[in-house]
Amino acid sequence: MTVKKARLKDIAELSGVSIGTVDRVLHDRGEVAEKTRDKVLQIARELNYTPNLMAQVLKSKKPYNLVSLLPRSTEENTFWVKHPIGMLRAMAELDPFPVNLTQINFDLLSEADFVKETKTVLKLQPDGVLLAPIFQTESIAFCSLLRKENIPFVFVDGYVQDTDFLAYIGENVFQSGKVAGQLTEMITPGGKDLLLINLARNLQNVHHLNNRSKGFLSFFSNNSNKFGEKFSLNISNPASDNIKRELDKIFENHHNIGSIFVSGSKSYKVADYIKAHDIRSVNLIGYDLLERNVAHLKSGTISFLIGQRPEEQTYKGVKKLFDFLSSNKMPEKMEYLPIDVVTSENVDFFL
Repeated sequence: MTVKKARLKDIAELSGVSIGTVDRVLHDRGEVAEKTRDKVLQIARELNYTPNLMAQVLKSKKPYNLVSLLPRSTEENTFWVKHPIGMLRAMAELDPFPVNLTQINFDLLSEADFVKETKTVLKLQPDGVLLAPIFQTESIAFCSLLRKENIPFVFVDGYVQDTDFLAYIGENVFQSGKVAGQLTEMITPGGKDLLLINLARNLQNVHHLNNRSKGFLSFFSNNSNKFGEKFSLNISNPASDNIKRELDKIFENHHNIGSIFVSGSKSYKVADYIKAHDIRSVNLIGYDLLERNVAHLKSGTISFLIGQRPEEQTYKGVKKLFDFLSSNKMPEKMEYLPIDVVTSENVDFFL
């Protein structure tokens, strides 16, 4: 059965007024008698009238200027390669509308470069911003400027509280750390030590790694007696030779390590070390489906990877910004994506 969509003409005929009067009522412009307004609104509700978004936006001819501010992909960290794919997919669907997207990138290891590029974003006078708030302090300052200019912004990959953001799309960071803890518990023999590795120059300012670490450790708060020592290693310089030196020290002083959890994307760097030293007694859990991570997953050096669906994050982020700007549609503020547990047996379904 085909249901005919209600038109302004239908509401006008049932209300006994002109189409122009119906338009003024529904779009709240111009003077209309209160009795007439109530009647038009009642009939519109009865007909389940919804405006034609495409017609409205195309008629307005107002171009919406969106800007993304995300980390720059590098050879060592290709996680950020997939984010533009999601944005391009969203823009392809929005092709009929007058909307533009400018992509600005910053150095993942440099707060100064992030601050520099925030100024670039503001110079573009965006109508909306898609942001990965990697550096907490600097992101808070930038979001304050966006709010001052009344520019809505959507977070991906993590969020910063108390910044009045429009929406967040991504994992529940703390909970994903707990998932990593549960996976670790499943594959670690009792009595073995657990090692948490953070590859970050300033862990306290990289909020998503910090919160994952807290989630991971919180999982063991109620069953701390099952395992041996639980300790953390924060490596500020992710260069391979430096990681080797740090891990050499760890394995020289700790001979009972059963599992290692790497909180970020560069799990392959720890896996390279484990493979090179033929350490078969240690399980490794990491993040993200980077090609080098996946290779170690398939070979068995990495036991589990946790995926974050980067393309879906940015795709939904762009769409939420556009819907809000074009029709004032308030999005779901916190849209948590599934926490994907990836193994050697199911990884090809995620690629």
